[in-house]
Amino acid sequence: MLNVFTLANGRLFQEEIESLEELARFKPIWVDLEDPTPEERRWVKQHFGLSIPEDAMDEDIEESARFFEEDNGELHVRSDFLIDDEDNPRAVRVAFILNENNDQLKSRGVLFSIHDEDVPVFRLLRMRARRMPGLIENAKDVLLMLFDADAEYCADTLEDIYDDLEKVSRQVLAGEVTDNKAGEALAAIARHEDMSGRIRRNVMDTRRAVSFMMRSRLLSAEQFEDARQILRDLDSLDGHTAFLFDKINFLMDATVGFININQNKIIKIFSVASVALLPPTLIASVYGMNFQYMPELAQEWGYPYALALMVLSALGPMLYFRKRGWLK
Repeated sequence: MLNVFTLANGRLFQEEIESLEELARFKPIWVDLEDPTPEERRWVKQHFGLSIPEDAMDEDIEESARFFEEDNGELHVRSDFLIDDEDNPRAVRVAFILNENNDQLKSRGVLFSIHDEDVPVFRLLRMRARRMPGLIENAKDVLLMLFDADAEYCADTLEDIYDDLEKVSRQVLAGEVTDNKAGEALAAIARHEDMSGRIRRNVMDTRRAVSFMMRSRLLSAEQFEDARQILRDLDSLDGHTAFLFDKINFLMDATVGFININQNKIIKIFSVASVALLPPTLIASVYGMNFQYMPELAQEWGYPYALALMVLSALGPMLYFRKRGWLK
């Protein structure tokens, strides 16, 4: 899908392009290619003179491969954007290309973004730019606002994680925790730990991208201050993620502790039962001896007497354990 965004009366308007002729009608500040086809790549190359690298969305993590400037003045930024999907949380790699120096290309002043699937941050920016006139004035503003929206999206996701952890905390610390509840709590804690780690990585990646833009010296004074504010917001998220990791570790230890307590209760019951059955076992062993002269063997009441003796010998330890509180 190929979408172009133009500015009109301070607002960002979106147009979906289906041919090269339609593309030539607009003067966009942002061209967004979502899972582009070879034909759409060809349109961009013919109209703007921009060749999209085949490895634009590779998983390289070296800074030299993700943030660089071409000899023709094109600025390349590859950054990850978070998708908070409960079933499949993931990060989407987005490649940005921005030309602010080369007047010989039609791509000057246009931001190009290439990615494989739609990103929530992009939808958020499109909605805001339509409703808030003056939010965006040029292509550099689009890129900065995307990073700003990404920081906000991460903050909202962290708040959701904290709210869910509060529910888990109340469930774990409320009192009796069964093995089933403990298993559910551990699964929830593991999901939130994974998402918190993804957020921390995403924050680090966004910080690197914003820092690269500041070093590129393409930003105006106002945009440079906006970039500094984005970095401050990202720094505040580091403290929040550290707090969440501490809470996750505490809940993990508490849940595992309750599981151990439940297991100890089971082991205690087996231990008590084993001790309580030792006297009856001793009595049964005595009357199982093959001696010729045993007083009770010749009596009619010998068998019920032995049974009653075994029952009483088992009840005695059980009553003692109950009095000591060992059966609770």
